[in-house]
Amino acid sequence: AFWSCSELTSITIPNSVTSIGGGAFWSCSELTSITIPNSVTSIGGGAFAHSGLTSVTIPNSVTFIEGGIFAGCTGLTSVTIPNSVTEMQGEVFLGCSGLTSVTLSENMTYIGERTFKGCTSLNTVIIPDGVTYIYESAFKGCFNLTSISIPEGVTNIGDSVFFYCNSLTSVSIPSSVTSIGDCAFSYCFALTSVNIPEGVTSIGGDAFSYCSALTSINIPEGVTSIGNSAFYDCDGLTSVNIPEGVTSIGNNAFSSCSSLTSIKVDADNPIYDSRDNCNAIIETCSNTLIAGCQNTAIPNTVTSIGDYAFAHCSSLTSVNIPEGVTSIGGYAFYGSDLTSV
Repeated sequence: AFWSCSELTSITIPNSVTSIGGGAFWSCSELTSITIPNSVTSIGGGAFAHSGLTSVTIPNSVTFIEGGIFAGCTGLTSVTIPNSVTEMQGEVFLGCSGLTSVTLSENMTYIGERTFKGCTSLNTVIIPDGVTYIYESAFKGCFNLTSISIPEGVTNIGDSVFFYCNSLTSVSIPSSVTSIGDCAFSYCFALTSVNIPEGVTSIGGDAFSYCSALTSINIPEGVTSIGNSAFYDCDGLTSVNIPEGVTSIGNNAFSSCSSLTSIKVDADNPIYDSRDNCNAIIETCSNTLIAGCQNTAIPNTVTSIGDYAFAHCSSLTSVNIPEGVTSIGGYAFYGSDLTSV
């Protein structure tokens, strides 16, 4: 209705209005504040997107907020979503680079995709206890987010949820979580510790890649799969223990972990082993070494070195390949600092 009214500075919405439609004030760049009457129960997608809003009060009458209503509102600094809101779709604050704090409705059950993506000033957000699912890219690129508490009840951390949150130093994952998505914590350069609960069964590809400050990781017994490049370039990681239940480990899972000195596989694991205390992961049935580190001693029983097995292992300067090895996979020693073979 008022799309791109670039000189509109103020508007009065009467109490007879019950709904604000999608894109109603889209790109009203001079509209800095608005009063939403208590008669309004729903706000449509992109209603105030790319407007000049610096503050807004959402009344308790609102129960439903469609996606992207404040997307691109770079002057918006803080927002409170009232407890009357039971559903808020994705991209609500997408690209709100000036947003520093948000109070969410206690009755929300999920955080939609890309809800806070690109909120580069956001440092405070409290996830309500009722939330059970955090969708993809929800906090992607929130550079100033230093810590976050994920409540008990959340079962899934979606793909790229905390991607490039490079000020995030710690995160506590509740015991209710069963899966960590692809790139969930990728490029969290400041992340020093993370507790993966026992209920987690899968760790996605690149889940913790480039977490260069991460010094230790506990992979719980319930995990069955570790995705491609899951811990790629975790320079501070010194040791890895693979539990009994892991049946799938992707390429490059521990590549470029230059400080890694110890790799152990549980003796009861039926798929992988670390025979002869070799500090490596070997696929048992094929005798293929799939992941090694600077302290790896390749056992004589190994017949194959897998793709990317020592890729980007910058601390590896020499390697002894035993007589039994008949094949060496692609990029097996790519990017290492080998001086002798």
